[in-house]
Amino acid sequence: MAQRHRLIRVSPATVWRVLADGERYAQWVVGTASSTPVRGHWPAVGAAIEYQVRLGPVRATNETVVRRCEAGSVLELEAKAGPLGTARIAIEVRPWGEHCLVIVDEHPLRGMGGALHNAGVEALIQLRHRAMLARLAQVCEAEQEHPRRALGTVTAGPGTGPAGGGEAHA
Repeated sequence: MAQRHRLIRVSPATVWRVLADGERYAQWVVGTASSTPVRGHWPAVGAAIEYQVRLGPVRATNETVVRRCEAGSVLELEAKAGPLGTARIAIEVRPWGEHCLVIVDEHPLRGMGGALHNAGVEALIQLRHRAMLARLAQVCEAEQEHPRRALGTVTAGPGTGPAGGGEAHA
């Protein structure tokens, strides 16, 4: 079972905002070229995103499904990898002073991946997790500096006070 952790120098709420945005999955998951929510409201249990992996001219489209979610602290995913089977990926977000400790735990769940799992594969997963947590830290630090506004957020336009006007952004 591959487990790795990283202290990310942002609040747990910032990390959770990134994890809870299915469209940003490809920004921090190593090997993923794009991601799109396809079912449910990510990260609710049963919600799914479709993601694409590209290796040169070869492209594979798969799906990741939320199996457990405790908003703000735990996200457990089942990542489907075609003929290789599926993997369970558990992400825990813990407050650590003013920062956040993120713990990732991954192991094969179904299919050929479980049968082929060995110490060499475990080492590769550890390297992938190190890179993935570094990418997650970069995305979260950028999010803290320039938060994304949710769709439909209303902000005050120039010359409007708290009582009026404003403009809707989509």
